[in-house]
Amino acid sequence: MLLPKFDFYEPKTSEEACNIMNEYGLKAKPIAGGTDLLVNMKQKLLSPAALVSLSEIAELNKLEVSDNAVKIGSCFTISAIAESAKIEKKLSALSAGARSLGSPLIRNLATIGGNIGSARPAADIPPSLIAYNAKAVLKSASGERTVLLNDFFKGPGFTEIQPNEVLIEIIIDIPDGRYGAGYMNLGIRKAQDCNIVNVASFISLDDTNEVINSAKIVMGCVGPTHLRAKLAENILIGNKPSEKLFEQAAKSAEAECKPIDDFRASASYKRAMVGVLTKRTLDIAVKETSLR
Repeated sequence: MLLPKFDFYEPKTSEEACNIMNEYGLKAKPIAGGTDLLVNMKQKLLSPAALVSLSEIAELNKLEVSDNAVKIGSCFTISAIAESAKIEKKLSALSAGARSLGSPLIRNLATIGGNIGSARPAADIPPSLIAYNAKAVLKSASGERTVLLNDFFKGPGFTEIQPNEVLIEIIIDIPDGRYGAGYMNLGIRKAQDCNIVNVASFISLDDTNEVINSAKIVMGCVGPTHLRAKLAENILIGNKPSEKLFEQAAKSAEAECKPIDDFRASASYKRAMVGVLTKRTLDIAVKETSLR
């Protein structure tokens, strides 16, 4: 299928990109890897008058890792995330999500900004970022603003990004003390299919290193956006990690998700698998706390 006609821009700075987006408004789309956008354009689901390439903007291709935070430019590729030893050390669940995304060819093209900006409920990257309490930095011609990833997604294909804004970077503050996180997904086939269910879990321990003082469980593919299992999180907080506790949290997560029947799986199967993946990712998270 042929692409529709469009104007193509390749700015060298984020300011230039924002000015172009401001000029075109709803008629422009930013593009980096294009693994979602170009497919939608070929299928005539989208027909923007202009594409604004972000690939040549140096600041959007950066990775900055310090003791306090990890900053990832929106054009940083999924393969680069998967291969980064620095990200693996600080944010192992994000590394796991990156390794789970598509095939090597897709990972080489796809970017963290694109995976987030497409707002697909089955996407591999958002659950871990939400679990780590990540923030998105959005820039326009009039300035910048920061939005928690937890509040970023508004529905399938819809986010907080305004027509004149560009997603600049993702910021993840490193938690204090001992913490751990896990990510797992389930699909019909490896690499070439959409997830049936995916889950990321995060826990941190108090000063005694025995009691959970913070927890997040993020579920994908079981609602119009990635969902937090907040009741399950409350079950975990204030208690010592244990097999029984994690089983209780997993059962709660099952009850909190909102799956639908589709051609990939039934709602009841998805709900059951949320419980399984919640338990397994909590097991991964608690094991990681002992390594810090």
